[in-house]
Amino acid sequence: MKRFNSLTEVRHELTAGTLTCRQLVEYYLDNIEKKQHLNAFLEVWADEARQQAEAVDAKMAAGTAGKLAGMVIGLKDVLAYKDHALQSSSHILDGFKSLFTGTAVQRLLDEDAILIGRQNCDEFAMGASNETSYFGPARNEIDPNRVPGGSSGGSAVAVQADLCLASIGSDTGGSVRQPAAFCGVVGLKPTYSRVSRYGLIAYASSFDQIGPITRSVDDAALLLEVMAGPDEFDSTVSQESVPAYSELLEPKAHYRVGYIRDTMERPGLAPDIKQAMESTIELLRGQGHVVDAVDFPYLDYMVPTYYILTTAEASSNLGRYDGVKYGYRAPDATDLESLYKKSRSQGFGQEVQRRILLGTFVLSADYYDAYYTKAQRVRRLIKEQTDELLRQYDFLILPTAPTTAFRIGENMKDPLAMYLADIFTVQASLAGVPAISVPVGNDGEGLPIGLQVLSGAFREADMLAFAKHLTETVGASVVAP
Repeated sequence: MKRFNSLTEVRHELTAGTLTCRQLVEYYLDNIEKKQHLNAFLEVWADEARQQAEAVDAKMAAGTAGKLAGMVIGLKDVLAYKDHALQSSSHILDGFKSLFTGTAVQRLLDEDAILIGRQNCDEFAMGASNETSYFGPARNEIDPNRVPGGSSGGSAVAVQADLCLASIGSDTGGSVRQPAAFCGVVGLKPTYSRVSRYGLIAYASSFDQIGPITRSVDDAALLLEVMAGPDEFDSTVSQESVPAYSELLEPKAHYRVGYIRDTMERPGLAPDIKQAMESTIELLRGQGHVVDAVDFPYLDYMVPTYYILTTAEASSNLGRYDGVKYGYRAPDATDLESLYKKSRSQGFGQEVQRRILLGTFVLSADYYDAYYTKAQRVRRLIKEQTDELLRQYDFLILPTAPTTAFRIGENMKDPLAMYLADIFTVQASLAGVPAISVPVGNDGEGLPIGLQVLSGAFREADMLAFAKHLTETVGASVVAP
């Protein structure tokens, strides 16, 4: 069976009668079996997927199938699906099964998506390489000695390696976009509050957003259309109506595009990525678009601000994992205090412990104003400056990451080097605006390069149309290994 790059291709064959959903599921299950070395899936729901496929085939025959009929999807291990294991790739949630299905996942099921399995990720979505997972790193299919990015690394690899048509990940500071760039696929972070967070394990609640990883912009638009919208279970979700994103992908003739001047001069920016950016800028200018260099004075403050705020929120959110209510419980505890200490010390990995400690420190009485309050003020400045630029320009473009996929183990002993992998993605997260990463070619070693597009809040329709234009004129919508 051939590799499908979009649901449109799948639906064409389903409609023609040359393919069934059951056959499609068997194809993906076979690929998952052949490519176990990539460690993309923590659990495969083979029998359930077959049953769902047969039910969708019956709906297709009756003409009652939903928008996502024929789309086989994997879920990052932070999304609740009732009666299925949910661990956030952590030892501390051993044995836990979700008691309910999250809103985004339920909306996929309601439109006849077929869910095939639970995907590897950095522990509690904390990481930029998928190396902090309790279950070991996922691996980049192009070079299995390299990382797939993180934290949604298993989700990106699964799409890259043709183990499913799409994945649903979560993006706190780039965790959908950066792995999409490393794997040569499309990764979308919606506007904060566009998609309900009900059923998403929290890392940093004022940053987290659920987003799709796909092989085409069309599929990303359709998945956002299905998942977005008001939800009675999430008081922070936007009440704005949801456009039909999948029907609004026709780009305008001319756009005003800005790129941040300093991003092109960063010492750690790989030459091939700089060249890809420069080529994209010249191509857009040649098409008649206005492309200007703009100044953004807060670039050096974004990563520190992001990590102060997210670790503070994480220290609060992860306080609930204490060995008492659910998950891992230290077997050698002797009293209540030792139960807390031992369960958390043994259950959390090193990176999660580091972030909890940092977050607890910045929230402490002696340092709250010096760090946390100041970081909140800087976040406001970053948001205001980003919003101002997006009033002047339709979009901002910048590299998704400063490098292509690095080798497994290369940055694990240097947390600061790992954190700097987020330098170009955290702006959209701090400002709460939507962003998408699309592939724009390969570097000299054949590793994918991602380009990121930011737009104003709730302007995903315009951003998706422009992103599709980029994939069609700058690079293919997927980099085949």
